[in-house]
Amino acid sequence: MSDLLRPDSTIDLAVSAATLLGVVREAPPLTHCITNAVVTGFTANVLLAVGAAPAMVDIVGEAEMFAGVASGLLINLGTPTPEQRAASLEAVAGATASGTPWVLDPVAIGALPVRTALAHELVALRPTAIRGNASEILALAGLSVGGRGVDATDSTDAAADAAATLARRTGAVVAVSGPIDLITDGERVLRLANGHELLTRVTGGGCALGAVMAAFLGAASVTGHDALTAVASASLVYTIAAEQAAEASAGPGSFAVALLDALAAVRADAPIARARVEEGAL
Repeated sequence: MSDLLRPDSTIDLAVSAATLLGVVREAPPLTHCITNAVVTGFTANVLLAVGAAPAMVDIVGEAEMFAGVASGLLINLGTPTPEQRAASLEAVAGATASGTPWVLDPVAIGALPVRTALAHELVALRPTAIRGNASEILALAGLSVGGRGVDATDSTDAAADAAATLARRTGAVVAVSGPIDLITDGERVLRLANGHELLTRVTGGGCALGAVMAAFLGAASVTGHDALTAVASASLVYTIAAEQAAEASAGPGSFAVALLDALAAVRADAPIARARVEEGAL
C-alpha cells in the first residue's frame, strides 16, 4: 500500500469533520464575510444551510469592529471595490487584534493589478488559511501570472510545491481546490478526492467553500482542533454534500438548490462513510 493511502488518517479526519460539523450546528459560529457581489447571497445561504451564522459586513467603520466579535472571517477578492478593499484591511486588523481566524480567497489574481497588489498586502498579514485554485495559489506565490479569470489553467499537483512554500512563509494552511483538493500546512499534506464537477458549473461554488472554512475554523477554536484539520474538515463536509446533491440533480440549476439541501441534511457520520483522503508528508 502506498504511504499516502492510510485508512487511519482517513478515519481520523472523518471523525474530526463529524465533530466540527456538530459544533457548527450546536453553537453556530458568527462568520463574517467580505466577499464578492456575484456570490453574496449564495454564500450566506450555504453558511445557513451548514449551520453557521453569516454576516456580510463590508462597510468601512464597521468591518474592524465586527471582525473582532466574529468567530471567523472570510476575505474574498472577487469584486474588490475601493470600499471593500479598505474594509478588508480594516477587518483583518480587527481579526488580528482579537485572534479571530481568517481565510483569504485571492480570486482571479495574477494578471489583474488591483486585486493582485491587495492579495500580496493581505497575505503579508498572515491569514489563518488561504483557499484558491491552482493558478491563484501559484500567482500568490509569485510563480505564475494566474489563470483565465476565475478559472485555473494549472493542475492541483502543479501548485503543490508553491502551496507548501506559501504555507511555510506565511504560517497559513493553504488549500488548493480542484478535482482533487490539496491542503497543506507546509509539512503535512492532505489530498481529498470527494466532490463533483457540478461545483464548477455554479457561480460561487468555490467562494462559498472559503466561507465554510472560516466557519469551521471558528468551531475549531472551541474544540481545539488545529487549522489544517479544520480546513480539511470543511472541505470534506462540503464536497460530500456536493456528491449527495449531484445524485439528486438534473443539472447546474437543480444542483445549486440541492447543494443547500444536502448541506442542511448531511449527517455527522457521512464523512466516516464517504471520505476519500490521502495523507503524506512533503
